[in-house]
This record gives sequence, structure tokens and C-alpha cells, in this order.
Amino acid sequence: MRRLFRFFCKLVLLALLISSLPVLLFRWVNPPISALMIERKIEHKALRLHYHWRTWSELPDSLKMAVIAAEDQRFAEHSGFDFAQIQQAIKHNQSGGSLRGASTLSQQVAKNLFLWSSRSWLRKGLEAWFCLLIELIWPKPRILEVYLNIAEWGDGLFGAEAAAQRHFGIGAAYLSERQASLLAAVLPNPHRFSAARPNSYIQRRATWIRKQSRQLGGSAYLKRLNK
Repeated sequence: MRRLFRFFCKLVLLALLISSLPVLLFRWVNPPISALMIERKIEHKALRLHYHWRTWSELPDSLKMAVIAAEDQRFAEHSGFDFAQIQQAIKHNQSGGSLRGASTLSQQVAKNLFLWSSRSWLRKGLEAWFCLLIELIWPKPRILEVYLNIAEWGDGLFGAEAAAQRHFGIGAAYLSERQASLLAAVLPNPHRFSAARPNSYIQRRATWIRKQSRQLGGSAYLKRLNK
């Protein structure tokens, strides 16, 4: 039993070490592909992936802030998990109605980059582990940079550059504040909603996102990410 326990401990340590290597690598190297891209390609073999990496400096502040305002307003404060939002989501879901999630940008990067999309306790556990690694190894700007480059914005569309080109016919660097807010507004369900042809709900949500971005401090908020 003692030998078996030692073997199991060594196996766990080896797994933890191996899983940390890609996180360490992607601290400096841009991911050539994500797990979600692979999953979508397996599901639809004829699907063409559009994925064009843009660096932090090439991504507009308006889009960075729009995504933070829409998805994770405490991004600068938390260490990967927003426990206040988790508690609110639990209370909301227990009261009935539509389900509300509480995943931070860090958790979404962990899931989309390294894991599969179906829900399970195993997936959630691995997501938490990769999220902790990402928060320990990557600075906040890198987390946001990776998120904006691998987020799914439609069928075969991954990253802000592909989304901007498809929906508005321009590069991500040239997005206006309104266009950036529309892209952020469709993120909960990019297959159902269109940033190029927003319905009344998406337009209202985009207006709310722009207001929230300004209230958070705009570019001044982004400077806090480097601290």
C-alpha cells in the first residue's frame, strides 16, 4: 500500500508538472490553436477556421474595456475566481428563471484554450487548476490578450481580428467604441446573435456596455492591470 501510495503521488506530481508546461509556454508564445477550435473542427469537418492573432498593442482599448464590462468587471481585482459573483449566480439560479454563469475571463481562457466545452465535475476541476496556473504565471494583460484572440465570435470565427473583419469589414485595430461594444454584447451566444445585424436586445446591451466601460474608468482601468 505504501508503494502504491508513493506511485500515485508521483503520478499526480507528474500530471501537474506536465499540465503546467503549456501554460508556461503560452506566457510568451502565442497559441497556434485552442482546444475549442479543435472541438469545433471535429464537430464540423467542413468548417473553415478564421484565426488571426493580434498583439496587445494592436487591440483597441475600447474592445478590451467592452469585454471587461460585459464579462468580468472585477477582472483587475480577483485572482481568477470572483466569489461574490458566484454567490450571486447561485442565488439567482436557485430562484428559477434563466441560468446565470459566473465564469471570469481567466476561467474562460482556461476552458477555451485547454479543455472541452461539455459540463462535468472533472472539466470544472481541471478548469480551476488551469485557471490557477494562468493567474500565477501570466500577467493580467496577457490573460486579456489571449482571451480576445481565442474567443469564439461565430461559426469558425475566433479572435477579435476575424470577428472585426467578418462583421464590420475592418481590422480589429480600427473598431469604433460602438462596434467594440456590439462585439462584446454578442459574446454570451455568438451563434445566436450578430454584431453586424444587432437586434434591439443587443443594441441595448451594447449601450449598457459602453456606459459601464466609462464608469469603470476606460483606459485608466487598463493601467491597473500592469500593477
